[in-house]
Amino acid sequence: MTLPFSMADWLVIAAYLLLLVAGGWIFTPRKTESAHDYFLAGGSVPAWLAAISVLSATQSAATFLGGPDYGYHGDLTYLSGNIGGLIGAIFVAHVMIPRFYAIKATTAYELLTLRFSEKATRWAGGMFLVGRVFAGGARVYLAAIALAMVITGTVEAQGIMIAAAVLIVASVLFTFVGGLKSVLWNDLIQFVVYLGSAVAVLVFLRLSIPASTGEIIQGLAHTPEGVNKLKFFDFSMDLSRPFSMLAIVLGLSLLYIANAGMDQDTTQRLLACKDAKTGARGLYLSVFATLPVVGMFIVIGLLLYVFYDRPDLMGGATAAAGNQFGGEKISIFMHYILTQLPGGLRGLVTVGICAAAVATTNSALNAMSSVLVQDFYRPWREKRGTTAPEHHFVSAGRVGMGLIGFLMFVMAVVSFYWQRYTDMGLLEFALQVMVFTYAGLLGVYFTALFTTRGTTNSVIASLLIGFVTILLLQPGIAHAIGMPSALSSLSFPFQLCIGTVVAFVVCAAPAGYGKLMAPAE
Repeated sequence: MTLPFSMADWLVIAAYLLLLVAGGWIFTPRKTESAHDYFLAGGSVPAWLAAISVLSATQSAATFLGGPDYGYHGDLTYLSGNIGGLIGAIFVAHVMIPRFYAIKATTAYELLTLRFSEKATRWAGGMFLVGRVFAGGARVYLAAIALAMVITGTVEAQGIMIAAAVLIVASVLFTFVGGLKSVLWNDLIQFVVYLGSAVAVLVFLRLSIPASTGEIIQGLAHTPEGVNKLKFFDFSMDLSRPFSMLAIVLGLSLLYIANAGMDQDTTQRLLACKDAKTGARGLYLSVFATLPVVGMFIVIGLLLYVFYDRPDLMGGATAAAGNQFGGEKISIFMHYILTQLPGGLRGLVTVGICAAAVATTNSALNAMSSVLVQDFYRPWREKRGTTAPEHHFVSAGRVGMGLIGFLMFVMAVVSFYWQRYTDMGLLEFALQVMVFTYAGLLGVYFTALFTTRGTTNSVIASLLIGFVTILLLQPGIAHAIGMPSALSSLSFPFQLCIGTVVAFVVCAAPAGYGKLMAPAE
């Protein structure tokens, strides 16, 4: 039985809204004259703020709800994926960021203009826009369905669409006037709320378990099913496992390279620092901070396993676990929020979900707007020979942000109906959808950085073939077209490895033009 939303919950939400309004007023610049100020905060962002903003942008509602679900059903191996994050960060910090600063890039894709052509840049930026609209819209829907369930107690279309619209509008407002500078400081507020609500739930959940910490650790290490839920490293050679050490070193490191160095949503924060060294420090800080932050959500999942499935550690009785609500599939953490949390704490978790969604969405809006203006609209104006003051491009960025916000809302609505006609979980889609575009981008950038080969046409072919390769490797499609079982059962890190290799071969096949993209001394 779900618990009603109490006055204490509404008071917590009201306090959160007041905090956002105050933060928006304090941190929004009163005057933003240039695109550099609007999209890169004037190049004045310190490393610690860039790190928090990267964390806030990447820790979406999918992590808030999916992390505990992974811990409940699995173990700690997800956290070992940060080894891949560190490998990726080393590559991006020493190979990519110096090159971006050397050419004074506003977006990650401007490098391709110097190496290939403006057309290559537009195609890479276009792939980012398509992938981010899909991923962003899916994440907004995930947060909206959670928000609608917590506040209204229903999963009807109208309530979920209203919740999605509220999240999109809030995200647009926080970045509309001040651009990235507003996003960065509001990310800090959202991160504190997001983290604080998770800590509060963790403490409440731990206090509800009568067993000692030693007994819990022993119980997790030796479950009745014979599984060690405290396992951190998986040295299996099974290619269907996404978090084995082989998958982490080969595939997840590529995923982190693409996310930090080729995904404008993340790269934009690293380009907003005063120099390449500061941007690199921000990247390293974000990787190291990810371990305790994500680890906390995994631990919540482990404690939920004890709470629901281990009567021997709960004094002989456990609550009934559930994964359905009004016919809608939900995570175990969502079930716990709906049925166990008291008034006030429920409201705090609600604003935590909102904070995760708003932080992820407003960062995506600003990043996509920067690509739309800097890689598409500005070159189009310049090619026509029409000049415009710098403030014009700030206004164009705001218009672009509104357009992208609308497209993300449409994708959230599509996701609502799409989920009812497919067996694929939305959470998995939200977490893995960018892999489809990352394969082509990795192939193109590796060609640009390490060879003198490739042409504009091979870049376009590489982006498309990388996408198609990942699509064909999806288990359902691979099985349907008769691929060997070894390929049809590949986990997404290995799919990304294959897609990247194929995209690189396609991009580098023709003899190219231009020089090797070496960083400035």
